[in-house]
Amino acid sequence: MIDINYIRKNPDKIKKNNKDRGVKVDIDKFLSMDKKRSKLIQNIDTLRAQKKQPKGKPTHDELKELKKIKENEEKLTKELGKIEKEYRRTYFQIPNLTHPNVPIGKDASENVVLRKVGEVPKFGFTPKDHLELGETLDLIDMPHAAKITGARFFYLKNEMVLLEYALLQFVFETLTNEETLKKIAKDANLNVSTKPFTPILPPDMIKPKYLEAMGRLEPKEDKFYTQKDDLYLVGSAEHTIGAIHAGEILEEKDLPLRYIGFSTAFRREAGSYGKDTRGIIRVHQFDKSEIVSFTAPEEGEVEQDFIIAIQEYLIQKIDIPYQAVAICTGDMGDPDFRQVDLETWIPTQNKYRETNTSDYNSDYQARRLNIKVRKANGKTEYAHMNDATAFAGRPMVAILENYQQKDGSVKIPKMLQKYMFGIKEIREKQQDTKNND
Repeated sequence: MIDINYIRKNPDKIKKNNKDRGVKVDIDKFLSMDKKRSKLIQNIDTLRAQKKQPKGKPTHDELKELKKIKENEEKLTKELGKIEKEYRRTYFQIPNLTHPNVPIGKDASENVVLRKVGEVPKFGFTPKDHLELGETLDLIDMPHAAKITGARFFYLKNEMVLLEYALLQFVFETLTNEETLKKIAKDANLNVSTKPFTPILPPDMIKPKYLEAMGRLEPKEDKFYTQKDDLYLVGSAEHTIGAIHAGEILEEKDLPLRYIGFSTAFRREAGSYGKDTRGIIRVHQFDKSEIVSFTAPEEGEVEQDFIIAIQEYLIQKIDIPYQAVAICTGDMGDPDFRQVDLETWIPTQNKYRETNTSDYNSDYQARRLNIKVRKANGKTEYAHMNDATAFAGRPMVAILENYQQKDGSVKIPKMLQKYMFGIKEIREKQQDTKNND
């Protein structure tokens, strides 16, 4: 959330920011509630100070006065309780401020391409989509998953399983190697810490209050929820990793705190019916490696620049064409101060599709989670947080389609072959024609 003092002093800037982001929150009504709430808190504190017991045995009049003070306190506290619920709900609806470089726009159609990298492949044949390749090469099985679990679930098989774990090993090897990180920072001309990322396997479930504090609870209809346990299944590892230091004060000397996590992601994909129903691009369950970092406020922006450089390094190493895209105000999530996506080329769709997201959330989430940094001078400030996709399921889609050959086989990117026991290509499995006699 945004510092309440900033909102009080800059209501017009907040209104404009909300308008740019397509968020409707009545700021005047909120500030009116804020004044009333502050006055009630002040009056309650005054009454509590007056409740001090007199020395010795209280007189009848003193007891009468204490009773009156107590009744007034209870009345005002009850009134405050009613306001607090609406106040908090409205406060949490106000989106983050926006980085000056973020393009103003209403939706994804107004995102801005920053750069394109790599050559789009030209085939001397009609390319197959990832599902046709996956079924022909016995890599993806959706019919059995639909029977056992339902639509938009899948089984990965054979080399496709090895490919997922090859990508995962590549990510973890890259992000935990300081020499590699130094090279990435140097090539990107960034003056930034090259402290390695800590590998972490987080829980796949989260309490509602922490998902709300992360700014990722809404829309609830897109989440899987277990009512008996009052837990949500995470839609990304960022949800539980980002909340890991809730209520803590981090020491500046220990920063940045960087994590590279891996978890299963669960999404109902509510409202996406009819979109990407073919294949594994938009499904209810997939695996995802996620970057999360905590920095001092002055390091938050360059940290995102470094994370984007890491993401681009990963995609460049598997040699997939991609474009970097600045996400506009109307397409960003509420916690995001600045968002940049990487979109890889999908030949059969003849367009780039999002595979990597980088979200710089400034202190928006840290305020809600109460995560602070103790500076060298002893003062505390709210931490700044970043989260980003390393690899998820869609890069496998891009590999299948971009690396397919005329004979129906699929080559494995050279960088990943060592993680796949030396497998260099995927070919159609030969049927066993032997007699069982």
